[in-house]
Amino acid sequence: MLSFITATLLPVLILLCMGWIFHRIKWIDDAFVQTGSSLVFNVALPALLFLAISQADFSSAANLKLIGTGIAGTFILFSLLAVITHFFVTPKTAKGVVVQGGFRANIGVVGLAYCASIYDQEGFAIASVYMGCLTILFNILSVFILNFYQGSSRSPLKQLKVMAKNPLIIAIVTALAFSYYQWKLPQVLIHTGEYFAQLTLPLALICTGASLQFRSFSSDWSNIAISTVSKCIIHPLIQVTLAYVMGLRKTELGIALFFSIAPTAAASYVMVRTLGGDPRLAASIIAISTLASLPITALAFGVLHSFGLL
Repeated sequence: MLSFITATLLPVLILLCMGWIFHRIKWIDDAFVQTGSSLVFNVALPALLFLAISQADFSSAANLKLIGTGIAGTFILFSLLAVITHFFVTPKTAKGVVVQGGFRANIGVVGLAYCASIYDQEGFAIASVYMGCLTILFNILSVFILNFYQGSSRSPLKQLKVMAKNPLIIAIVTALAFSYYQWKLPQVLIHTGEYFAQLTLPLALICTGASLQFRSFSSDWSNIAISTVSKCIIHPLIQVTLAYVMGLRKTELGIALFFSIAPTAAASYVMVRTLGGDPRLAASIIAISTLASLPITALAFGVLHSFGLL
């Protein structure tokens, strides 16, 4: 438990705090955050995922049972949130934001950082493929719910076409082909990719920390609470329970926990700005869920570890 906190949680927390502090004291600005995030998600993170998956054994990397539980758990949570927000969340512009904030986890940065610090290359490859499948699902559900409540004039089909060009998804699909056919890359490309990959998680966490926005929550506290409790408590409860029932243990159960308990994704703010809604509420949900998820993650890991499940 203590080693998990010191080796995994504290480095994540420190890098997030560094990003927030650097932004506050003007060492980095919004332009740096935007450029750094673009570099991470367009180059560095795809390189990291491609290298992890392409060099792994295909049969173990594509863990269908884990992927199936992730998809099922996400649909269960999404449906539950849709019902709750439809009846209990106001105003209308907040409904889709609350739903997205409650299920869309920051798996590409925080979830992946947890897995990278704990698991070997094989475990990280499993987490990477799992992340790719959930990323696609998160985007589809987010486009649907925001268009449904915001009445956006933007075409959902157009948004889905944009997703198909997502560098993360392209990298994962390409890497799976390399893994399946056991194609090998030249060593010079592998070493170059490794340099890019080393940029990924530290820069991503610093940019995430810099983008956190803490404001007055007096008018939104109930909506923020719904999303935060859903993201940090209900989501991992559903996901871990499903994974346990399906017989997943150790690495697979840990991946299910870390990806579901990760805070609300920073990308949810971008999508709210694109499709309509309340971006201020979206930013607040990201900030509060990020603070809440860290101690809850430590507690959840400790409980599961004490029962010998991790």
